[in-house]
Amino acid sequence: MRIKVNDKVVVLQGKDRGKQGQVTKVDAENSKVTVSGVNEVKKHVRPSQRNMQGGRLSLNMPVPASKVMLVCPSCNKPTRVGYKFTETVAEGKKARHSKVRICKKCGAVLPEPKYEKTR
Repeated sequence: MRIKVNDKVVVLQGKDRGKQGQVTKVDAENSKVTVSGVNEVKKHVRPSQRNMQGGRLSLNMPVPASKVMLVCPSCNKPTRVGYKFTETVAEGKKARHSKVRICKKCGAVLPEPKYEKTR
């Protein structure tokens, strides 16, 4: 999947069209992404041991990955993602190729998003 966690994306269709947010979760199997501040729904929760008061919780639901577009950090425009192979030379070894994401509009290399693994 071309969109990764912590990427900044813009929504193309739906009730939240034009909103920007950060990707919090990626479901590659179903090709859906969860974006903060987009597609919020209210969930009614009963009082329980975890949530003593109960009430209405606001949740971000996933949207199809085809309905969002990555925002390039260098040109600040929604763009398609391309891939390019770059050569990295290691001492005493064959040249290795690494795959990097690029912006289709300005050609800049998109940095890999940094995220912490949580368990």
